[in-house]
Amino acid sequence: MRIIPIYASAGITGFESPAAEYSQLGLSLDELLVVHPSATFIGVAKGDSMQGVGIFYGDLLIVDRQETARHGDVIVANFNGEFVCKILDKTHRMLLSSNEQHQPQPIHDYDNFTIEGVVIRSIRCHRQSPLLADI
Repeated sequence: MRIIPIYASAGITGFESPAAEYSQLGLSLDELLVVHPSATFIGVAKGDSMQGVGIFYGDLLIVDRQETARHGDVIVANFNGEFVCKILDKTHRMLLSSNEQHQPQPIHDYDNFTIEGVVIRSIRCHRQSPLLADI
């Protein structure tokens, strides 16, 4: 994979061609983004409840099932039959959104709740992939 470093800040009107000089690394995107390949799946974010942590509608979520969820982790969970992406508050047994318009969701003993995995990365697609067109 060829890495082309582009360093630009707001207000720059132009910059040198990034192809002028580049470095080549011996790794793939899989190696860069996935820690446990056999325990990892990719989800697609829906809604606006996680915008405060930089997860927006349509973003790809790389979810690792082998990671142990810790307090404050962004997780994907099955909550009463619905897949949700939330921040785990282990201390208060709650699912938190990072958008103030969404209320915290307590996890009661009677709820059907399972953690499906920890979100270890999220990816923003600026153009929709044809592979994801039907999702």
